[in-house]
Amino acid sequence: METREQTETTTIYKPVSFSETILTELMIPAYSNFGGKIHGGILLSLMDKVAYVCAAKHAGNYCVTASIDTVNFLAPVEVGELVSLMASINYVGNTSLVVGIRVISENVKTNQMKHTNTCYFTMVAKDDNNEPVQVPGLTLENQEQVRRFIEAKSRIDIRRQYRKELNGINIPEKDEQCRLLLEGERCRVAYNGIKK
Repeated sequence: METREQTETTTIYKPVSFSETILTELMIPAYSNFGGKIHGGILLSLMDKVAYVCAAKHAGNYCVTASIDTVNFLAPVEVGELVSLMASINYVGNTSLVVGIRVISENVKTNQMKHTNTCYFTMVAKDDNNEPVQVPGLTLENQEQVRRFIEAKSRIDIRRQYRKELNGINIPEKDEQCRLLLEGERCRVAYNGIKK
């Protein structure tokens, strides 16, 4: 059995810069929603594409999306703007990678730029038999990359704790207990038959 020191010396490491990826696309009218802005689903699809390319370059294998951590739409994207999605590996586990994505929209007439999204995709590397496969380690080359790695690790830990707490929630079986929990909320119970 290998010791941690032996594993460390045999593990391949790649720098963040090796797989940094930028995807740029012009936003056309077909991408707009009923409000005339670019549909959020279009942006999510582009984010998934750039996350895949970034992860696959680092892993050297096919990668699949395992989860997306909080996508906040900070500003609308307009038809005719140029959207650039900048992706980099922020964290690596054994078979998973966290890809950080920053989305910038540029008005090509005025050159005004705005930050529209930041999100984090967790990707899992797969081998030719569709089994999870170990990914190369990550060489952190500057303080910003160290910060991103630590933040990604913290988000993973927080998510684990959240899932643990969520699984521990017990919904009361008695009508009166449920009504007390719902008091002051913007809902109403419109059926009878809760256990008393």
